[in-house]
Amino acid sequence: MEDPVPGLTDVDRRLVRAAVLGSPIAHSLSPVLHSAAYTALGLTWWRYEAIECDEAGLAPLLDRCGPDWAGLSLTMPLKRTVLPLLDRFEPLATIVGAANTVVFAAAQRLGYNTDVPGMVRALAEHGVGTDAGPAVILGAGATACAAVAALRELGERSVAVAVRDPIGAADLLRAGDRLGVEIALRSFTESSLAGASLLVSTVPAGAADFAARALPQLDNAPRVVFDVVYDPWPTALASAATSTGAVLIGGFDLLLHQAARQVELMTDRPAPVEEMRRAGAAELVRRAERT
Repeated sequence: MEDPVPGLTDVDRRLVRAAVLGSPIAHSLSPVLHSAAYTALGLTWWRYEAIECDEAGLAPLLDRCGPDWAGLSLTMPLKRTVLPLLDRFEPLATIVGAANTVVFAAAQRLGYNTDVPGMVRALAEHGVGTDAGPAVILGAGATACAAVAALRELGERSVAVAVRDPIGAADLLRAGDRLGVEIALRSFTESSLAGASLLVSTVPAGAADFAARALPQLDNAPRVVFDVVYDPWPTALASAATSTGAVLIGGFDLLLHQAARQVELMTDRPAPVEEMRRAGAAELVRRAERT
């Protein structure tokens, strides 16, 4: 978009739309983050909303997105479903096997994965770099695939992944092959944490409670715990990590940095990260006060 013209009112501009899609989606913090970015950038004619959408509804919804749409953010369960519906996608989305961002440009649907750079930035912000491993990931979904890619950028060549169902880890194993990362599957139990210096939980709130119970009992607990949940917060895993003195990285950090990259892709402008951070943190405080 061109810079705002002085004196031009919103009614003189065409409304530009964007949204986050997923199911469930009512809890999403993305509208707060993106709307804060638009305000800071002076894009007052941009609108961002949350739309409930399951896998069956994705193709029809994409077909309804006209020239007034700038892009979409995708969350569970759509990150893999969207790939065959795109015209082109960046190599990272191909390697990971998932896209969480759609940008509409030149009458095409372009796919990107901002989870991977979002994770790398969140880790770096907490001082975690190339000495992160050995690493254990909980879960085998699209976010786990992004975590493998992020760890690959930090120099890891082998990662242990705890899964409930090894058959359901096929996409994860294929992503590991494309990334050149050896993945060792472990059972979804306390024993899966053995030897971990970095623990990354990509499962929903409550699913990692077994790890929360185990952390205080470990002789050598992970020195870094990254829990991708941001609401409710803190999770049992986050509280256990704090009790052991681990560096704790929360899902809000991931959400913030992946959203910032989405803003850059959709608006072609640098993302106002601090403004987005303040707006998101304030909203989480409001939600906590309501509960």
